[in-house]
Amino acid sequence: MKYIIGIGGVTNGGKTTLTNKLIKTLPNCCVVHQDDFFKKPDQIEVGEDGFTQWDVITAMDMEAMTNTVRSWIENPVKFARSHGVSPSPASDVAEPDEQTHILIVEGFLLYNYPPLLDVFDKSYCITIPYEECKRRRSTRQYTVPDPPGLFDGHVWPMYLKHRREMERSGLNIQCLDGLKSKEEIYNQAYEDIQNNLLNRL
Repeated sequence: MKYIIGIGGVTNGGKTTLTNKLIKTLPNCCVVHQDDFFKKPDQIEVGEDGFTQWDVITAMDMEAMTNTVRSWIENPVKFARSHGVSPSPASDVAEPDEQTHILIVEGFLLYNYPPLLDVFDKSYCITIPYEECKRRRSTRQYTVPDPPGLFDGHVWPMYLKHRREMERSGLNIQCLDGLKSKEEIYNQAYEDIQNNLLNRL
């Protein structure tokens, strides 16, 4: 069985933290990080707001990301091995069709690209309020530092715009409260995923 989990949501909400905890506990689990598909800085447009448009879908090579996800769908075992993921011990003895293979797709604009919407078996969105998001963002060290005013002038307005798009997508997305502890968020997602997997067997 193949099972694809989307973990989306606001910047600095805890997506990568949750993903990293899940990949350690879920069987035959691989991950695709949307951040790995950002275009080169000289390919990112400057918007009418005066800021480099990092927080929009055109800042990423979504076609390459979709192709990466589709290559996992075609052959999760080959994908795992090519990404340095060793199959769970049971995978060596079980029939390929009987094995559970999981892909986590993690990123801040997962649910805003129509060609990807149909791949998710389970979709999560981590949310945190404006004040907490701004506080967390200010403590992060980015390769390209945030210029003054970026959060209020670009990052947060783009998040609100993309969240409205996500809500109109029709996808069944479960929101997770990013203010909860890392352990609580993980436990909620892990138990939910386990129940979903059992229901599909």
